[in-house]
Amino acid sequence: MKKNSSQKAHNQAVTAGSGAPAVLLIGDISGAVTNPRQVAEQGCRACGDIVEAAALARVERFERIFVVLSSLGAHLESSLKALQQASPGSAIILLAQMYEEPIARRLLCSAKSSSMPVDDYLICPVDVKSLTNGTALVKVPPRQTGQVGFGRGDYPEARIRELQRLATEDDLTGLKNRRYVREFLRQIIERAKKEGLRVTLFLFDIDNFKHYNDTYGHNVGDMVLKQAAVMMRRCCRAHDVVGRIGGDEFAVIFWDLPTQVNKNKEVNNKAERRRADAGHPSEALFISERFRSQISSADFSFLGYEGKGVLTVSGGLASFSPDTMTARDLLEQADRAMLEAKRSGKNQIYLVGKPK
Repeated sequence: MKKNSSQKAHNQAVTAGSGAPAVLLIGDISGAVTNPRQVAEQGCRACGDIVEAAALARVERFERIFVVLSSLGAHLESSLKALQQASPGSAIILLAQMYEEPIARRLLCSAKSSSMPVDDYLICPVDVKSLTNGTALVKVPPRQTGQVGFGRGDYPEARIRELQRLATEDDLTGLKNRRYVREFLRQIIERAKKEGLRVTLFLFDIDNFKHYNDTYGHNVGDMVLKQAAVMMRRCCRAHDVVGRIGGDEFAVIFWDLPTQVNKNKEVNNKAERRRADAGHPSEALFISERFRSQISSADFSFLGYEGKGVLTVSGGLASFSPDTMTARDLLEQADRAMLEAKRSGKNQIYLVGKPK
């Protein structure tokens, strides 16, 4: 009886004060939250790494544990499982940068089919106040560990991520919107400068798009945009960022995953490295040309009996140079290449410095 009373007092102490759920933040939060100085003010605990956090979680109860994804290093799964063992009743939410979203999505998908302890992820930066908004998590049936857990969608973070989705996706096509594309490009180029990433930007638009709107109406014009979005997405790799940045203009960011970066770093010879780098725009050009070819030969029934082979696109490709280039420079180069493609007769892709 004495032990139960002690445990009850401990749980009350953890969530005392404002009544907000106990929250633990793990990793370097400087780039993960918009107001890191308010972490302590909001009653959050913070740890620099998983080892320190696991030790703390064994003696204190936390309803929510937010983990800065970049702090996990190469031992993602083992670190998360160690954290779950230390605090089996906590909801574990990843805080990921835009370029880390493919990793966060993979871990979340793994959690659905295995014992991977990931409940959700959020894209940084996140307002620290939203992490401690006073709403307790809703308990759901136990996990495989036999401990009480908290389900995705049952807590405010799920709503936060839904709002993030609405703020970063294009309503019509479901692709990323202009704001997301520009911010992702800025972030990935900053990372490319530090880690030797290869980044190639592809801009394209629908040739004579105004004709489809004027001839068939805006509903058909919307269908053209949706079909272009679907076909481009199918041609790209899962981690490439595809967005609609305005009207009938689209953007694709081809970039290296961390595993690809590690392989590139193994190439020490400068001549070999140059050849490896040269492969990136070629790969992006191949994907872009495949999309152009497929959309120009597709049969779009909503355009009538003459709907086959009438829809074409023109685009421009530009690759990141680590010396002095910025996101704005890359956008301007790809835009100039796209304009050259249109001036040269449309239905073609231009790579900066080399028409195709």
